[in-house]
Amino acid sequence: MHAKTGEKEPNLDSAPSPAPSSATNLDYDAIVIGAGISGMYQLYRLRELGLRVRVFEAGTGVGGTWYWNRYPGARFDSESYSYAYSFSQELLDEWDWTEHFSPQPETERYLNHVADKFDLRRDIQFSSRVEAAHYDDEQNCWAVTLSDGETCRSRFLVAAVGPLSAPTWPRIDGVDDFQGQAFHTGLWPKEPVSFEGKRVAVIGTGATGVQTIQEVAKTAGHLTVFQRRPNWCTPLHNRKIDAAEMRELKKGYPEMFQHCRETFSCFLHTPDPRNTFDVSEEERQAFWEKVYASPGFGIWVGNFSDMLLDRAANKAVSDFVAGKIRQRVTDQRVAEMLIPKEHGFGTRRVPQETHYYEVYNQPNVELISIVDTPIERITATGLETSDREFEFDIIIYATGFDAITGSFDRIDIRGMDGQSLKQKWRGALETFLGVQVAGFPNMFMVMGPHTALGNIPRSIEYNVEWVADLIGYMQDRNLTRAEARPESVADWTNFVIEKSEGLLSNEIDSWMTGINQNVEGKQTRIIARFSGSAVDYREHCDEIAAGGYQELMLA
Repeated sequence: MHAKTGEKEPNLDSAPSPAPSSATNLDYDAIVIGAGISGMYQLYRLRELGLRVRVFEAGTGVGGTWYWNRYPGARFDSESYSYAYSFSQELLDEWDWTEHFSPQPETERYLNHVADKFDLRRDIQFSSRVEAAHYDDEQNCWAVTLSDGETCRSRFLVAAVGPLSAPTWPRIDGVDDFQGQAFHTGLWPKEPVSFEGKRVAVIGTGATGVQTIQEVAKTAGHLTVFQRRPNWCTPLHNRKIDAAEMRELKKGYPEMFQHCRETFSCFLHTPDPRNTFDVSEEERQAFWEKVYASPGFGIWVGNFSDMLLDRAANKAVSDFVAGKIRQRVTDQRVAEMLIPKEHGFGTRRVPQETHYYEVYNQPNVELISIVDTPIERITATGLETSDREFEFDIIIYATGFDAITGSFDRIDIRGMDGQSLKQKWRGALETFLGVQVAGFPNMFMVMGPHTALGNIPRSIEYNVEWVADLIGYMQDRNLTRAEARPESVADWTNFVIEKSEGLLSNEIDSWMTGINQNVEGKQTRIIARFSGSAVDYREHCDEIAAGGYQELMLA
């Protein structure tokens, strides 16, 4: 099997043909790139405005992240019910979640249910990868070209490409030489993969690696984990939801979604108002024991309010979590390998796990540091590090994504006067609200750089509705062009930078600071996301809408 199984798929779905408008020379009013959670909802909202919309999706089905990431153990680390769409009460009433943290197959079924319920597929063209999107200055429209050469034109372009949707392969010699099975977690095949009795390698111990490792270890003959640097991982504490509990959850949906709107990052969890050293050592330890034993991200986003700002506070909680790792891993040499030394707890994304650390107590699992002994090459039968040769039946690359800007970089997006978005952002990452870019009229981004991340679907819904409201405002006034003023871009970018000051996480190499060692030119930290609260973000955006979008040039 080829080393990059799953990267391309055959055209399994028939797509409807575009119907050019008789009123204009444009094929559509709006083109949306991507049929994930963002693209599906953007389609729904633009349809409400009466627009002719086409969604181009590279895969053969809807779901985005939950279509491509079908690797073993893939699941939510936000509570399922807080992750769901909130816009339709009927949808909320009819869908039952089976687990507090939904596994990938259930999530994919849910998103297919949404597509069916709202008849979204008739406006989605599957197996259609967008290669280029060029703005036509004269016609004030976007020309979108697919990988098969098809080109369509529309007034508006919405990039719903996702912040974590561009998988990266490691820059290791010989990746294509391996003769066994090889997979990237973000491009997992639809057909089942058996690890029973196999010699398996997993390269990478980020969030996808952690989920994969704890599943593969259950059946693999031998599992070798290659770790560049460890992450702080905490227990997910997932459990089933029975019918009675689901009924109670449904009753509480209005209050729950309102709570998510009010928390810092739209999760059910919110920071404790106290500082770490406001309480005694005994109270502090008891509090940490409580949040460590609670489900989901409580220990990360529900910790003391100064945990991500104060070095002493961060060291204290890091020491607590390190102690938990030492308790759970029998071999203390291995335990020390699994404890991060380069970053404090919570300053990078915290993977949620289920018996992950206990995996390393199994006799069939070995942990290798590729800092101490780097991988030099992939071979036909396995791989070589600086001091050993390994033979494998399966290699799994849990090497992550070219985050936040990577999915934009993979499309040749050109604005006014042919300027390249990729080159523009290499000079400086600047946006307006994370939704628009100066010099790229009528192009909107959902979950683009400089937006509030956190519980992603909550932020998606807000972004989508803000874009739809703007387009509706333009429709009502017979306006056809929206472009961010350069001074508005500068003001917003400065605000984003201001909100990032003092955060320990912005001193750390991670995808949240734009770092990716597997991508050329992405070895320098940037402020890639909005680090303030989601409440701050929405208030700022709401003020602009209420003021009649004065920060935009509308025509």
